[in-house]
Amino acid sequence: QVQLVESGGGLVQAGGRLRLSCAASGLTFTTYVMGWFRQAPGKEREFVATIRWIDGTTRYADSVKDRFTISRDNAKDTVYLQINSLKPEDTAIYYCAAEFGNLVPTRADRYDYWGQGTQVTVSS
Repeated sequence: QVQLVESGGGLVQAGGRLRLSCAASGLTFTTYVMGWFRQAPGKEREFVATIRWIDGTTRYADSVKDRFTISRDNAKDTVYLQINSLKPEDTAIYYCAAEFGNLVPTRADRYDYWGQGTQVTVSS
């Protein structure tokens, strides 16, 4: 059974930084991708970044690619999202997701497994 557990969210001032973590278990195949999405109040869930586990190929939303970095630690089965220069509009619940396959999808409905989310709040 696949389980994803996010951590690292919190309250931070604008301009600050955070590193979100997502610890995965049950991903028994090597061909999968792990992604980050976020959902702000009253808005739809939106793609942030994704990484293909086997070779580290990444893909980012245009709106975050200059400030966000996704990475992985194979030994720990953990994916990270480094967020720099935080802005109030980054305030959202950040979700980790996983999908078996070789592609790097950006649509939420392409992902089969989701974590419970971690809240990021950026004060101005």
